[in-house]
Amino acid sequence: MTCNVLIAGVGGQGTVLASRLIASAAMKRGFNVRTTETIGMAQRGGSVIGHTRIGDDVFSPMIPGGGAHLLLAFEPAEAVRNLHYLAEHGMLIACDSAIKPVTSALSGTPYEAEIMNDYLKARIPGAIIIDGKTLNEQCGKTLNVALLGAAAQSGVLPFDTEAFIETIEEMPQYREQNLSSFKLGRKIYLEHTRHIG
Repeated sequence: MTCNVLIAGVGGQGTVLASRLIASAAMKRGFNVRTTETIGMAQRGGSVIGHTRIGDDVFSPMIPGGGAHLLLAFEPAEAVRNLHYLAEHGMLIACDSAIKPVTSALSGTPYEAEIMNDYLKARIPGAIIIDGKTLNEQCGKTLNVALLGAAAQSGVLPFDTEAFIETIEEMPQYREQNLSSFKLGRKIYLEHTRHIG
C-alpha cells in the first residue's frame, strides 16, 4: 500500500521541513520513503511543493496527478493551484490565510482568501479548512508543524503520531515550540471534525 502526501505552500512557510518530518517519521516505523521538492522563487514567496511517497512499491518521488491521498496546504491559493494532485477520495487540510504575492500587491489585483476557501469547500466535501489567524497567533514560525499535527491526527498517514513526536524531539531548534504546535494541530483537527460531525 502506498500513501502519497503533497505539501503546498510558499517560500518561508516551512514546506520542505514539513515534508522531511513526514519522511523521517515514516522511516522510524520502517517504511520505504521517496521525497522531493519543486521550489520556485522560494525566497520571494513563490510556490514550494513537497512530494512525499510512502510504501514498498514506490520508485519515483513525484506524485502523479490524482494520486495524493493527502493535500496539506499552508495557503489557500496553493491549495487551489494543486487540487489536481488530490485523489478522488483524498483529504484536503488547508490553512485559510492568504499570503498575497508580490505581483498581486504591485498590480492591485484582488487576492481574496474567502473566495478561494469557498471554492475549496465546494470542490472538496469534508475539506478541513483551518483558521490561520489563530494558528499564527499561537504558533508563529511553527505553523507548519501545527498543520502536520492536524494531518497526523487525521489517520491518513500509515504510522502513529508518536513517530512524529520522536522525530520532533530530535530537532536541534525550537523543539518545545514544535512539540506544542504539533499538539495544538492535533487538538484543532479533533475540534474541527467534532464540529462538522
